[in-house]
Amino acid sequence: MPNVRSFRVLPSLPEELKDLEILARNMFWCWNLDFVRLFKRIDSNLWKACGYNPVRLLGSVSQEKLSKLEGNHSFLCELKRAKEKLQTYLDAPTWFQRSGNIHSDKIIAYFSAEFGIHECLPIYSGGLGVLAGDHLKTASDMGLPLVGVGLLYQNGFFRQYLNIDGWQQEAYVTNDFYNMPAELVRDEKGKPVMISIEYPEEMINVQIWKVNVGRVSLYLLDANLDTNSANGRVITSSLYGGDNEMRIRQEIMLGIGGLRALRAVGIEPAVCHMNEGHAAFMALERIRVLMQEKGLQFDEALEATKAGNVFTVHTPVKAGNDEFSPELIDKYLGNYIKALKISEEQFMALGRVKESDHKESFKMPVLAIRLSSYRNGVSKLHGQVTRNMWSVLWPDIPVDEVPISSITNGVHIKSWLSEDMNALYERYLGPNWCEESIDSPIWNNIDSIPDEELWRPHQRSKVSLIAFARERLKAQMQRRGTFHSELNWAEEVLDPEALTIGFARRFATYKRGDLLLKDPKRLIKLLTDKEKPVQIVFAGKAHPRDTEGKEIIRRIIHFANQYGVRRRIVFLEDYEMNIARYMVRGVDIWLNTPRRPMEASGTSGMKAAFNGALNMSTYDGWWCEGYTSNGGWIIGAGEDYDDLAYQDMVESQAMYKMLENEIVPLFYRRSADSLPRGWIQRMRNSIKYITPRFSTYRMLTDYVRKCYEPAGEKWQRLNEKEMARAKNLSKWNAEIKKAWSSVSVKNVLVNIDGQDGTGLLRPNNPSLKVGSKLKVKAEVELGDIKPDDIAVQLYNGPVDAWGKINMGSTISMVCQNGHQGGGTKHWFETTIACESSGQLGLTVRVVPKNEDMASSWEPCLVHWEGQSES
Repeated sequence: MPNVRSFRVLPSLPEELKDLEILARNMFWCWNLDFVRLFKRIDSNLWKACGYNPVRLLGSVSQEKLSKLEGNHSFLCELKRAKEKLQTYLDAPTWFQRSGNIHSDKIIAYFSAEFGIHECLPIYSGGLGVLAGDHLKTASDMGLPLVGVGLLYQNGFFRQYLNIDGWQQEAYVTNDFYNMPAELVRDEKGKPVMISIEYPEEMINVQIWKVNVGRVSLYLLDANLDTNSANGRVITSSLYGGDNEMRIRQEIMLGIGGLRALRAVGIEPAVCHMNEGHAAFMALERIRVLMQEKGLQFDEALEATKAGNVFTVHTPVKAGNDEFSPELIDKYLGNYIKALKISEEQFMALGRVKESDHKESFKMPVLAIRLSSYRNGVSKLHGQVTRNMWSVLWPDIPVDEVPISSITNGVHIKSWLSEDMNALYERYLGPNWCEESIDSPIWNNIDSIPDEELWRPHQRSKVSLIAFARERLKAQMQRRGTFHSELNWAEEVLDPEALTIGFARRFATYKRGDLLLKDPKRLIKLLTDKEKPVQIVFAGKAHPRDTEGKEIIRRIIHFANQYGVRRRIVFLEDYEMNIARYMVRGVDIWLNTPRRPMEASGTSGMKAAFNGALNMSTYDGWWCEGYTSNGGWIIGAGEDYDDLAYQDMVESQAMYKMLENEIVPLFYRRSADSLPRGWIQRMRNSIKYITPRFSTYRMLTDYVRKCYEPAGEKWQRLNEKEMARAKNLSKWNAEIKKAWSSVSVKNVLVNIDGQDGTGLLRPNNPSLKVGSKLKVKAEVELGDIKPDDIAVQLYNGPVDAWGKINMGSTISMVCQNGHQGGGTKHWFETTIACESSGQLGLTVRVVPKNEDMASSWEPCLVHWEGQSES
């Protein structure tokens, strides 16, 4: 290639319109509809042609148009109001400041492989990215001291289109960063801030872009520089593209490079939150930095950094997690391991389930779990699934005590709510309604919204969805070369008065996008009923390498064409956030059909519910918490099946039965004024229950209380006084592990009602009355371990048919300072009341105790009564 001199041309905005640039450069506009209207007013056709991207719009609009706007008093007043609204938002006191949480100097860094903030910044693929985007928006609204860290993909995720046979094709569109709401981070001399990361073939140079998301900054790494080789430049080319080797290259960039980027811009985070395991290498970089700058040993730095790490698990199956072979780890991290001053086997053990299995691959979620103190799944059910999945890392403790909690996902309401519904809620609930807590009395005001006022805005959204779907469908047909004479039918698809079902998500096999097609005759009858018709809008992408997912899409297209129901079934290609907004706002039913328990959470049904749609879903993910009998429907009863084909048959039949006998009749049962009042009451019930429980305001409050605040405090505690506590904790851990083999429970005495001798509880007199009290004494051998360094606990609860305690609880036992055998044996005791009848059991266990640990399970040590001595 010849030498090319590149330069940037900026919009030439008249002085009166300079504030447009400020508004366009802060993504605050994307969840404020008055800002959107302002940009649309510049040139509505150009706004659409520019992909609803205000930066590109300002660079494309004619100077003639700008000159006219400069003299438009109405436009200038609207611009002034928008600028004042943004400034007021940025300067106003926030929830975080009012709540007295961790200090604002404790920065939270949120690492994610994708961020879905708006479709004009296409660096997301689906739910994980959209959740990350909503996380940032809500952190901004609440005033959290949080920054985002990700990669700026040159091609983003693929664009989907279907061929004439309905088979998914992929195309990649090059992103023009200079015409997006992102700015290069520059130093005081105006030069781009750069970092470098070592790869086997070269040192890769990386520049950093910044996106303003309200009060929050999102930093994105870009390796597409001419100083890098072709192999280096493609690292940030495509989201989830390439093979396993490309994946490890990207995850090194995200984790190691991401932390270096923050330090390069002057940010030292106290808390680092890994949104899925893609960024787990970040935890190693935190360790390396402390070793280098504070002179710590690896284990000391591990304890200090682990305290401030949070890991959110999203994948409900082990097979869905990233893992790398020992050879790939050695190739890409061999030199990095040397900087950590540990052996390759020590390093590999950090990412292995079985630390000594030399053949086992290196698993990113295992690394993230081991190097974090706070871990969570994304719904209550997913928390249970995750504890079961990773209980192998804590083999000697009950599954329900595995230290992985759950924080159920939520949605940034203002990003997804229709303008009409928002106006309705503001009228009846107040201007700050979406920030109210679950127990706020304002939610009762939903009951006072008249039926007609709740129904009409939803109907207007449905009309908008149908107009949008017809326009998209026509464009899809034209692209495929459909004859002009056949395009007219696209203007007739879907009926604004018909019951409309929406299904939009990634087309993975476990999501069963074709479950409705299992019995064609029953479905056709529903679709073609002249009095009570049903119609379906589909959208979603299959992964480029997921042939089965693509086949599901093709079956839907073939079904629509084969059975002559094209006016009742529409598939919208290239699913993205704009399509999602139209769908969640306009459908009557949001359909979700995953195989339980494969759906970690799901959030699209929440978005639909806020807009008045009713959910119909299998009992999985968030719906286990969101379902109420008067606000939605469950497909099946949450059963588990070994025969998947049989499961599909059973649950599809249950779905048809529900539609035929309950849902369709309820929707079409109209009062004298043509309102479906029974349906509207269900809408009201759904909105009232779901909205306060599944917003990201609730979600972020949970993260602050359960993770960010304690992690920040523990990070500060361990980093004080030249890292003294971190050093002591590391030393204590080593000593406890070395001496743990000497721990044993020697003797346990259980007395009834405090009696001695005759009151002793024995196997042949196990019957007690409710209200009885048991005094339990345990003699524990500790060897060289001090009593203050352990906790002796009475573990008790219901006993199952196998003699095991289920869902037990613990009571701390108190050391009585009795010594035998040279002072290494100690007596501990407590009292327990029998508060319920049934077969109950108890046992004694010993666990380590240190106030600087996040939990007693951090060292993975426990000794149970009756356990053989090591």
